Amino acid sequence: MNILKHELISLPDLLSRFQQTRLKGHGQPSIYAHAHLTLEEAVAPDRLMPAQRYVLQSDFRTVLDLYQTFLEKSIDIFSLTGGLLFWREEPETGLEEGPIPLTPPIVEVSQEALGKEIWLISDGMHRVYTARQLGKPINIILVQQVPTKYPYYAYPLSNGWTEVIELAELPDLFQKKAYRESNYKELFRNYNEVFPGIQKQRKRTNPVLSG
Repeated sequence: MNILKHELISLPDLLSRFQQTRLKGHGQPSIYAHAHLTLEEAVAPDRLMPAQRYVLQSDFRTVLDLYQTFLEKSIDIFSLTGGLLFWREEPETGLEEGPIPLTPPIVEVSQEALGKEIWLISDGMHRVYTARQLGKPINIILVQQVPTKYPYYAYPLSNGWTEVIELAELPDLFQKKAYRESNYKELFRNYNEVFPGIQKQRKRTNPVLSG
């Protein structure tokens, strides 16, 4: 991957912007307005609960690309203490693409059945998965005191990471997650609104580390 330039985002700026996150439905409230956001360092990936039943091999390899490329710049993307924006050469056109945001994954403290609290991955599934495959801890943005009336839109996997599979592409009718309600999209967290492009899938450019 050809990174043309990058800029760092301070932790206070990163947390302030994520605190402005809105839901896509329910009147688009600022869901984190009264939540407590902190950077948690060197978290074991197995401490984090996935809700998504799959990872795409292409996205997994893209994260590996980013990890290898930024290590050459003395930046470990799994140990970010803030965020960063980067610009790259778009693989098909050769034009500059960016700014592309890269931040620690967003993890919510979620209240589940019988009062159980878990650390549920809200954004950054492939980053957490890749760190887990590499045997590395990962820094996260932990969100506490999320309004219980607006839970994450899918349930955690009952058997955790053992249920997550790698796919070359999504089969027709594949059930990605177990959704909490029929209109689950109302509970989507709109991270794209505070960091445009953060939830966008991108194509790889170079050979990558073997998984």
